[in-house]
Amino acid sequence: MTDAEIEAKLAELGLVLPAAAAPVAAYVPVVVAGGLAHVSGQLPFIDGKLVTGRLGEDVTLEAGMAAAQACGLMILAQLKAALGSLSRVERVVKLGAFVNSAGDFTDQPKVANGASELMAAVFGDAGKHARSAVGVPVLPLGAAVEVDAIVAVSPA
Repeated sequence: MTDAEIEAKLAELGLVLPAAAAPVAAYVPVVVAGGLAHVSGQLPFIDGKLVTGRLGEDVTLEAGMAAAQACGLMILAQLKAALGSLSRVERVVKLGAFVNSAGDFTDQPKVANGASELMAAVFGDAGKHARSAVGVPVLPLGAAVEVDAIVAVSPA
């Protein structure tokens, strides 16, 4: 897929690729090694504001899914910044979703679908991936969700 096709697909979904966020600590957003891009955990920014809170307490399932989708968009933004073009994406291999969860909240997989469904919508079968969806008691900056990724990429 070309960048133009990916941008058109995002527009069709009513989404816009954000600017890649700067790291909040001592790491780099993307490392490419052995044909794989390892994308550091991305936080959910919607309309420039970090989505914070805990699923099962003060964040609804729908808001959590939207937050996971925002993480997915930021993964795409980081990939584009690191690779120069999203056309180099060959396959989304794995997503890891971390959900800031109350002790009795068990819908982490549904929250993670926000990012997973985005990848499949954008890349088709190449966007279907393996995944982990884990509940955690706290995330950096109080974020509701964090998602990281491993993506197979073509050479530059």
